[in-house]
Amino acid sequence: MYINCHSYYSLRYGTYSIELLVEEAKKRNINSLALTDINNSSGMIDFVRNCKEKNISPIGGMEFRDGDELLFTAITRNNEGFRELNEYMSAINMKERTHSAWAPQFNNSYVIYPLSKISGRKLKDNEFIGVKPSQVHKLISFSGKQLNKMVIRQPVTFSNEETWYLHKNLRAIDHNILLSHLKNNMYAQKDEVFISPDSIINLFDQYPQIIENTNNIINDCSIDFDFNSSKNKKTFTGSLYDDKMLLEKLAYDGLKYRYGNNKNAMRRVRSELNIIDKSGFSSYYLIAWDIIRFSLSRGYYHVGRGSGANSVVAYCLKITDVDPIELNLYFERFINHRRTSPPDFDIDYSWKDREEVQDYIFKRYGKEHTAFLGTSVTFKGKSIYRELGKVHGLPKSEIDALTENPSVETGKSQLTRHIHQIATMMINFPNQRSIHAGGIIISEKPISYYTALDLPPKGFPTTQWDMYVAEDIGFEKLDILSQRGIGHIKDAAELILENHGVDIDIHQVEMFKNNARVKAQLKRAETNGCFYIESPATRGLLKKLKCDNYLTLVAASSIIRPGVAKSGMMREYIYRFHNPDKFEYIHPVMKEQLEETYGVMVYQEDVLKVCHHFAGLDLVDADILRRAMSGKYRSRKEFQRIVDKFFSNCKERGYPDDITKEVWRQVESFAGYSFSKAHSASYAVESFQSLYLKAHYPLEFQVAVINNFGGFYHSWVYFNEAKRQGGIIHLPCVNNSDIKTNISGKNIYVGFTHIARLESKLSKAIINEREQNGEFTSLENFIHRITPGIEQLLILVRINAFRFTGKPKSQLLWEAHLLQKNNKATNKQNKLFESSSKKFTLPELTYNKLEDAYDEIELLGFPVTTTNFNLLKTGFRGEILACDMDNSVGRKVRMVGLLVTIKYVKTVKKELMHFGTFLDVKGEFFDTTHFPDSLVNYPFRGHGVYLILGRVVSEFGYASIEVEKLAKLPLQPDPRES
Repeated sequence: MYINCHSYYSLRYGTYSIELLVEEAKKRNINSLALTDINNSSGMIDFVRNCKEKNISPIGGMEFRDGDELLFTAITRNNEGFRELNEYMSAINMKERTHSAWAPQFNNSYVIYPLSKISGRKLKDNEFIGVKPSQVHKLISFSGKQLNKMVIRQPVTFSNEETWYLHKNLRAIDHNILLSHLKNNMYAQKDEVFISPDSIINLFDQYPQIIENTNNIINDCSIDFDFNSSKNKKTFTGSLYDDKMLLEKLAYDGLKYRYGNNKNAMRRVRSELNIIDKSGFSSYYLIAWDIIRFSLSRGYYHVGRGSGANSVVAYCLKITDVDPIELNLYFERFINHRRTSPPDFDIDYSWKDREEVQDYIFKRYGKEHTAFLGTSVTFKGKSIYRELGKVHGLPKSEIDALTENPSVETGKSQLTRHIHQIATMMINFPNQRSIHAGGIIISEKPISYYTALDLPPKGFPTTQWDMYVAEDIGFEKLDILSQRGIGHIKDAAELILENHGVDIDIHQVEMFKNNARVKAQLKRAETNGCFYIESPATRGLLKKLKCDNYLTLVAASSIIRPGVAKSGMMREYIYRFHNPDKFEYIHPVMKEQLEETYGVMVYQEDVLKVCHHFAGLDLVDADILRRAMSGKYRSRKEFQRIVDKFFSNCKERGYPDDITKEVWRQVESFAGYSFSKAHSASYAVESFQSLYLKAHYPLEFQVAVINNFGGFYHSWVYFNEAKRQGGIIHLPCVNNSDIKTNISGKNIYVGFTHIARLESKLSKAIINEREQNGEFTSLENFIHRITPGIEQLLILVRINAFRFTGKPKSQLLWEAHLLQKNNKATNKQNKLFESSSKKFTLPELTYNKLEDAYDEIELLGFPVTTTNFNLLKTGFRGEILACDMDNSVGRKVRMVGLLVTIKYVKTVKKELMHFGTFLDVKGEFFDTTHFPDSLVNYPFRGHGVYLILGRVVSEFGYASIEVEKLAKLPLQPDPRES
């Protein structure tokens, strides 16, 4: 009877969570329940698990709709039936077929059409007409033959009138219309609620055949999943034995490459291979190796991260460049006899290369067996109020106010209170399906056994459930991610080869770690552009730690994480680093387990060690605790069980409550944000690659950073750094610039892509024409060959892209108008003799260099031919510069700085304070602190150059300014405006 139930995975339609739907059925002593969400199977695996826990027989299914029109509902006899429904829906999502009013031939599913669709068409054996209890009165007009093909269909969408109203709000949001404009066919009727089984039977007591049909179908239908076994591809070669032998050969070959004849490494590899084989993870390693093999064959750089980097075998297979023996990483913490899933591999590629790697994976392992992981974007926060505000007809200004500050606005009127009431009911409802950042699963069986597939804009099949469901059912994802740090490393190496003829092997990490110039640069925190270590906070941390080596950088990569700093443990770590004999360990276990990190939890492994050795949790429970705090484990019940166990174990061990609470506070602050040591080490390796390139080839490195449009800062900061390192920055030029910024020797030409409002098709046309027919000889020659529109032409003139002509911009602007007016869009083929246009004599035009600066700021975002400081009305450049701060500690000084970035934070009193970063007139960074009292009276006023009054302070050798007063300095006006 309950063969047509909806959960909130029927997006913007259903109102039940899976848990509440099953719980409601249990309360009503319902023994069988079918989940038939609209056009998706997102909730099915959770549904089956919840039903099994409540001793309810789950039935799989799906409701197929074309817009608002209900076409049919299908319920599955078994898992094969679930597969065929998923395949049908997937084909629609993949645009391989369209919705049809009639179901295809399903061999393991029943099809139920709404009563409204009864017709002269003969129904197949597995097809029936569904009759709602509210439609019983209509049955009197049907023949016995028709009644024999009917079943009871009691849809369930909401629980009461209140949630029916919520349902109507969701439907209005879905249609993007006012609630009052909803039509009857757009939403469900009030009767789609649980009705007691006895009541339904009584309503149909005159139609025993319909009751019998319904019971026969329910008794013939079931669905189940094995939640205990891995669903990943079981073999790489087709044979478990062959997988074992291949992995051994690759590992021992890699052992020679990485370690030579190191006996300790040999023992470690042998031990790991044994565990990997017994755990059944050989194929997982080989698939990761296969992906790396492909990408290396294409010359793509990668960084292998994740807990898998604890593995020496992974290091030997070049999946990662982190040496676990050097870092004393213990493989058994991540693969042990109680772990059923393999360690995770996160593999980062350049943003330009990742899609080709992903394409290889799908083609290599087949689209039937390979999919991206999906994710659910939920209704939450301010977005709910914006959606509901539109539905209830609020004016835009009131919607903006409500969205900006719901807690204040919701009490201002009856309508806003009403909206707030609905909003609280919608929180965390799925709103739309999306795609995981990079998670891919490779399944032994076709993925359609577990889910229907979507086809997001990326063009790869994507599961309709998320990583948590994947883990529940036994999938372990591979994360194929992108980051621009790898892109700039690769591009820098290519530029160095082109500009210097030096071919750098970027994998010589050991050499980079020990390079004197690199170490000196790291100690000075000269890290602008270097992956993960260029932010103001990280630069400050590096200076405080006097960091000049790999192991310190590994630690810094983890303790810079937000929770660590907020808890106060980052400062404590720095203090203990500088004063190893001036602190006490909170407990002997902390000394025993964390002496390497001065008793402070720095890595996720430290959380495991403390939970295991201090609180007596076994490693599996400790790992669940860590993952739950990191947002990678969703069972709140299981999480709370382990938290309770943590405290009860500590009590049994006789620890004082204050010590237990303090250790737990530290666990909480670290577990949510800290990296595994292997993960931190992976980042540190990439940082050293960047550092080496920056130390030895700074100009090529900065150009590569600029061209990858990544990094912590805006592009102008990297142009400033290139100039500071001796580069000669040139404005865009039609004869020398490319789409991206290029470099030849020390000459750096800004790329066309940086010019605001310049169309990309014009940039491409300029480069294509130049490559085919040579440089442009004049403005007229350019117009004749390119035929640009006047607006685009004037942008190029204003940015001085025709300065090779030797004519001032003011004259070129006149000529552009005159020549463009006379130019006919004729055939662009080069003539043997190109005739010249009539020459015009122009009056002498006034010109001020300030005009160039303002054009550059408007079109590039920063001046190139001068500096922001030279635009100031004042000639004052500060009493001290950044390089003088270490020798000025305690002094109150005035400094002048160009604002680079602001970090917004709140104090414990919820007051706003800022950390600022500036450049002085020499292009050197300095940092400022703006406490609430100062900030209220002297706020930032946008990008520009500021006069700063404050005291120079130093913490662990890192100098900054505590600001008392701040004022944005006025600029000389644009002479054209005056």
